Amino acid sequence: MSKKRDITGVVLSAGLGSRIKPLSFETPKPLLPVCNKPIMQYQLEAMASAGIKDFIIVVGYLKEKIMDYFGDGSAWGFRIKYIEQEKALGIAHAVGQLERHVDGPFLLFLGDIFTIHRDLGEVVNTFHQKKGSVVLVVKNEENPEFIKRNFAIQLGRGGLVKKVIEKPRYTINKLKGCGIYLFDLPIFDAIRRTPRTALRDEYEITNSIQILIEDGFKVHTSEIVEWDMNVTVPEDLLECNMKALKHLYMKNVIGENVTLPKGTEVVNSVIGNNVKISAPIRISDSVILPGARIGAGGDIRRSIVSSSVAIGGGIDVAAI
Repeated sequence: MSKKRDITGVVLSAGLGSRIKPLSFETPKPLLPVCNKPIMQYQLEAMASAGIKDFIIVVGYLKEKIMDYFGDGSAWGFRIKYIEQEKALGIAHAVGQLERHVDGPFLLFLGDIFTIHRDLGEVVNTFHQKKGSVVLVVKNEENPEFIKRNFAIQLGRGGLVKKVIEKPRYTINKLKGCGIYLFDLPIFDAIRRTPRTALRDEYEITNSIQILIEDGFKVHTSEIVEWDMNVTVPEDLLECNMKALKHLYMKNVIGENVTLPKGTEVVNSVIGNNVKISAPIRISDSVILPGARIGAGGDIRRSIVSSSVAIGGGIDVAAI
């Protein structure tokens, strides 16, 4: 029996996060918190639970923040190496930066996706047992608009992937890609042959995957995701926190060193570390990010409050 090859974990985290400003002014998207834990930490811990101990993080915008937070990974019991993507030219371009740093298969997350999923070991087992070159993590998606924002997948004979379509105008089924991929080394040959797209002037990883398919390489799927969100705008981060609270069966999550005056009511909300609230207030279905200051009473509902926004004067805040 052939020995199973070790798998490296990878997270792509170089993006600017332009559409989620002002939250990304000081914090790169992968460090934005869901129930007071960075999105990327969920990803790394999930991969570590599947037996992966060596990681590469592709950094760019605000790279020092990511490197300072995770360090060399030893605090979590694994090893982290950082490489920089100097130009944001698409996912395939970012993956191409890995070629000199990996010598075997790698499990890759886009750093701005939050997922609720089963054990990633299922993805690893699919790769080892079915002997393909790619495993795409997919979800059965009821909302066609979510498929149109990501990529569609068409299956062929034997359940192999026949076609991948980036941001399709029309949907042909309910399968949606989730931004989690297990690649073997042939992906790098395909990336070298991947042209820039006319639509976004980027190197799309879906085009690279399609090149592999047309060359006869086997691309499999693994349907382990129950819920996912590509965190693109502030509303997405709020939705992730609300979903995580429900999934964890928690009424609230309140961080360390938080000042909550007597009479403050917190309902179905997340409050980060070092938050100071000066007067009784009602907070519902909201996220108060670390370091925020709220100076007077009022009603905060379905909102995100960041450290760069000070709230006072009894203002009613609703709907970010």
